[in-house]
Amino acid sequence: MNASLINRFKKKKQVAILVDPEKCQHKESLIDLIHKINISGAHFIFVGGSTVTAKEFEFTISILKEFAKSPIIIFPGSSNQVSAKADGILFLSLLSGRNPDYLIGHHIQAAVNIVESGIEVIPTAYLLIDGGSQSSVAYVSQTTPIPRDKVSIVKTTALAGKLQGKQVLFLDAGSGATYSVPIGVVQAVHKLELPILVGGGIRSIKEMEDLHSAGANVIVIGNKIENDIDFLLDVKNYISQLQTIAK
Repeated sequence: MNASLINRFKKKKQVAILVDPEKCQHKESLIDLIHKINISGAHFIFVGGSTVTAKEFEFTISILKEFAKSPIIIFPGSSNQVSAKADGILFLSLLSGRNPDYLIGHHIQAAVNIVESGIEVIPTAYLLIDGGSQSSVAYVSQTTPIPRDKVSIVKTTALAGKLQGKQVLFLDAGSGATYSVPIGVVQAVHKLELPILVGGGIRSIKEMEDLHSAGANVIVIGNKIENDIDFLLDVKNYISQLQTIAK
């Protein structure tokens, strides 16, 4: 790749599709999904999950490596989710929680493997925002999301991450969230001038448009695709419109 993934994240109005290995263990179905993601024009493919086994992860990322056209970025749920077959890894610190395993513990366990893999490391401030229902991440990490209306807490936490040297900010309402991250939260942290990734509970192109307009650089879609594969056609049309406007 000519440009680093961090620099790519700085571009406006992009889309990433999240692939959960735990739900992608049928080879033919996974290949079909990848082909549809390729057609959609998604800018990135994220891979990972909170309860994924090493075997599930390796199987999925091997198929992605063979068939995917977009950069493959690990969105790790634990220290065993590392692979040289990816292009990069979000080196996540769960700053919204106080569980030391997710602040530094898993990072220490994975550090040597990450360096040996040679993939790009993306230091990421990861903040869980209340999405109206308990997410897998909150349950597994045993942390409490930041309340949706506590914008000042979100902004201050994100600022602390920036001061620590984090280069990307990930706001996540969690897999299967009832509500996506509030627009006001995105607008507030946009002022910190870090690339912003937003995921969880996003189910419509209108939500994607609003979050992009608020300052999100990358919208991450996961559960919606799992429940409605045809939504990738809407994503394709949306990305085509963005490309047309950019010309």
